[in-house]
Amino acid sequence: MTLRIRILVVDDAREHAEMVVEFLRLSETWGGAQMDIATTYEQALDAMQRTAYDVAFFDYMLGARDGLALLRDVRGKGVETPVVVLTSRGAEDVAVEAMKAGAADYLSKVHLSIEALERTIHHALALREQERQRQQAEAALRSSEERFRALVENSSDTLLLLDAEGRVTYVTPSSQRHLGWKGEDLIGHSIFDFMHPDDHDLVGTKFAEALQRPGEPITQQVRLKHSDGNWRVMDGVGVNRLHEPSVGAIVVNARDITDRRKLEDQLWHAQKMEAVGQLAGGVAHDFNNLLTAILGYANLLLDELPPQDPLRNDLEEIRSAGERAASLTRQLLAFSRRQMLQPQVVDINTLVAGMQKLLRRLVTEHVEVVAALAPDLMPVRVDPSSIEQVLVNLAVNARDAMPKGGRLTIETANVDLDGSYAKTHVPLEPGRYVMIAVGDTGQGMDETTRARIFEPFFTTKEQGKGIGLGLATVYGIVKQNGGYIWVYSEVGHGSVFKVYLPPADSPSAAHSVTREDAAGRKKFGWETVLLVEDEDAVRVLAREVLRRNGYVVLEARHGIDALRIAERHPDDIHLMITDLVMPHMGGGELAKRLSAARPGMRVLFMSGYTDHEVMHRDLTPGVAFVQKPFTPEVFARKVRHVLDMQPTSSADRRA
Repeated sequence: MTLRIRILVVDDAREHAEMVVEFLRLSETWGGAQMDIATTYEQALDAMQRTAYDVAFFDYMLGARDGLALLRDVRGKGVETPVVVLTSRGAEDVAVEAMKAGAADYLSKVHLSIEALERTIHHALALREQERQRQQAEAALRSSEERFRALVENSSDTLLLLDAEGRVTYVTPSSQRHLGWKGEDLIGHSIFDFMHPDDHDLVGTKFAEALQRPGEPITQQVRLKHSDGNWRVMDGVGVNRLHEPSVGAIVVNARDITDRRKLEDQLWHAQKMEAVGQLAGGVAHDFNNLLTAILGYANLLLDELPPQDPLRNDLEEIRSAGERAASLTRQLLAFSRRQMLQPQVVDINTLVAGMQKLLRRLVTEHVEVVAALAPDLMPVRVDPSSIEQVLVNLAVNARDAMPKGGRLTIETANVDLDGSYAKTHVPLEPGRYVMIAVGDTGQGMDETTRARIFEPFFTTKEQGKGIGLGLATVYGIVKQNGGYIWVYSEVGHGSVFKVYLPPADSPSAAHSVTREDAAGRKKFGWETVLLVEDEDAVRVLAREVLRRNGYVVLEARHGIDALRIAERHPDDIHLMITDLVMPHMGGGELAKRLSAARPGMRVLFMSGYTDHEVMHRDLTPGVAFVQKPFTPEVFARKVRHVLDMQPTSSADRRA
């Protein structure tokens, strides 16, 4: 079988070149090849550049120059055609020189034959094919390496190679993005040098486990130090490939999950505080029912006893203890965001300025009080008395953190929270806020303490120095006013509590204040009152107070009972007093149904806590609210006030 290829024969003796061509014509394999002859150095160089030959034969001697020089020039021009060097003498040194110059083979004219030429061409073409395959393999390898490098170096994760001692032998450029360190800062150092000390033992155990289990992925979260000194949380997966010669390392993929961890911690903390708040609110509600009866009956008995009666002291102690307990439940309600607020547009600077004398008295002369109030501070819509309580509690907390004195700083500012800050620090929508910062130069807190300071009854103070409701109350008040509180603290460097409040929708937002009977005087009644309360002790007390003040009382234990009594009562019912939370039917639903049947009837809600949604839904004109626990005097005054309200009045109806 004849194969079609192109062959160039170069010899300054044309008859020698034609002899080679004649031999090839007689070849069964290469007889059909296209063959060209060049007799000068220049012709050969030009032909090799213009034509893609499959094989070329160069005579060793080409006049003043030789075939090896031509071979070098050809290779210098980028021509890779296989070249066989021909010579009339079979010196071994010439053969070696030819092969070093890049010849595919060497053939002596003395031994020239068809078989020798065929064998030489086969060999040259085989070498060319090997070279082509090698170049393809190298190109594929380079492409693969480039793709791998692009993949690795542009990965959002950081990839590291560690030796058996934990030293970094390779790291991707993304390490600078995540950790601030360049590759040369890490390579050669132990990964443990950059690790949080508290993680050493656990990660060391995992590392030893990886050494014993080659090929198996080992996962672990670890804190690595950023070049700025902060700690980044990395989620790592390591595989021991030390046994593989091509790798010879422990391969670690580390993903920065710091922001995700912060969000998870915020969510967990919010859920925990919500659960504790629900528990605290429920406990406060039940306690308020009990305290209503305790305080109520204590006051009724005190009203009946003469001034010199020896039992008065005992009753005064009972009432005093009940009032202290009521104060605790109010703090629990504040934490659980179930206290009644009276929001209005407030200038925080004015509020802070008005409290400075009080705050200085609270913190004693050993603590310097400094106010840094921003000009043009945006107004906020909050309950001013509750924000005053926040400042008082934070000031007291700061004072207790500085037993040897120090500086208390109160700062206000308009701030713009961007998305990244809001995501990692405060769970608020990005935007403009009014910030109140209360800082101290006290003892500071560690991370464990800081994570729990807003929990009710958590305290670091000595027994008897505090019950742990001050900061819990602050947390609840700020949340109920639509804001958020964040704390920064370092042990030995003090603490800063930052309160973020949304600005008021309008500086002229309306605010109404409850205006009870101006003189607070008693007015005895004659009206008919429907009293609905599922707690027997509270119902009996309220009934007694109402009857002593001249009212006609209809009693019901729950909503269904109240509907039956109202249906059977033919005359007017001037006022319904009902608990909000009762079995069978709540106070809100009962009020709607009876108000539809008796449009002129007033409604007074009472409860141990005030659920924001219920109160704002049900406090319509003619409806009011009294907070448990209440004293007989407060209760009687509230009843009289509701009955004396103008029929169309929409004044504030909250106690």
